[in-house]
Amino acid sequence: EFFKSSGEIERLAASVLDSGDVYLVPAFTGLGAPYWDPHARGAIVGLTRGTTKAHIARAALESIAFQSAELLEAMQKDSGEKLGVPVVRPKVLETTALGAAYLAGLTVDLWKSREELASHWKAERRFEPRIGTSERESLMKRWREAVSRSRNWAQT
Repeated sequence: EFFKSSGEIERLAASVLDSGDVYLVPAFTGLGAPYWDPHARGAIVGLTRGTTKAHIARAALESIAFQSAELLEAMQKDSGEKLGVPVVRPKVLETTALGAAYLAGLTVDLWKSREELASHWKAERRFEPRIGTSERESLMKRWREAVSRSRNWAQT
């Protein structure tokens, strides 16, 4: 057993300054957008004798950020908006369920408009970018190298 709980992963990840150039690609059932590769498989790259569980935990959490950044980049290309923008976390984290409830409420006229629904939305926390553009681009480049190594792993 590598980790006993998700809380343990967060504590371990916070105990190191970076991932030690370790990248975890969680392509356990393939890769979705923007790759659409059903043959990709999970990979951990960059391991050395100095790699610890904390580095792997950090790489696992960072993989979420890298995947999100890639989706945001795809959205940026479509919208023309820039990356490196603040991220706002909503007070209610179950946004999929909340969205379904809002749609149902609109259908039965519980709310009169989307504007009325928007007035119910509350932010819990705002995250500002902490690293510069060149460091962000360098990290994303390494992430893409790791992803490329996981692609087309499973043969049909």
